[in-house]
Amino acid sequence: MDSTATAPKESQDKKAYSHALEITPHTEWSQAFWDQLVPAKNRVSQHPLFQDLAAGRLSLACFKHALLNFYPLVAHFPSYMAMSLAKATTFQLPGVTEARNWLIQNIKIEERHLYWYRDWAMGFGLTVDELDHVCPPAAMNAVNHYLWSMAYRGTLAETIAATNLAIEWATGDWTIQVYKGIESYSQHPDIQISSRTVAWLRAHAHYDDLHPYEAMELIKRLCNHDVIMQQKALQAAQQGLAYYELALDDCYKIQQLSAG
Repeated sequence: MDSTATAPKESQDKKAYSHALEITPHTEWSQAFWDQLVPAKNRVSQHPLFQDLAAGRLSLACFKHALLNFYPLVAHFPSYMAMSLAKATTFQLPGVTEARNWLIQNIKIEERHLYWYRDWAMGFGLTVDELDHVCPPAAMNAVNHYLWSMAYRGTLAETIAATNLAIEWATGDWTIQVYKGIESYSQHPDIQISSRTVAWLRAHAHYDDLHPYEAMELIKRLCNHDVIMQQKALQAAQQGLAYYELALDDCYKIQQLSAG
């Protein structure tokens, strides 16, 4: 993948920006940082669960299990970002003001995405009550605990790396393929696919494709002259992706059992 981002097509969410964050070419350290994350990101975005989902092979039971138990990750995402925002107060330091502005702009957008995700889940037979009362299996819930812990105890760069870089980068990648293949489920009698039920997928496959590049730009500005901060931010992103993969592996067991 190129070291600089190419802006996706215009969308309703993208128009919500009042201040664009300029994405600059990578430096030597930031290119190495990015490259080290690619294998872990690919293990998530190319996970068999998403490959089966994009091809229409994922069982409805596994699909609904994924929609239900990944809901807390979507629902809590604005909270993680709000906790990052609370750290953006030392305005004399490089990148802090830009991070503050970016987080403020995007927290509201993430809140809208919560309702789009609900529409997707309801189109596949889940209820709002099921979503609001879900208690994911421990292996799927671990990513939520990690992100909450990092948002609470980590630095601003670490929290952005774990959430807006790691999670959103992998999610932006897999949603592109799933969005293309979601129509294959439209013939199922228990599934209703409309523009509302694919709004969350569409947003993450197009508009949100820019988010990880912006997150990386903020990390570059926050950590540019501090090797220790760079290493901690990298580790935070790697851990975020590892927990994401763990959740997918556990979720996919349902598909493997039905196929076995």
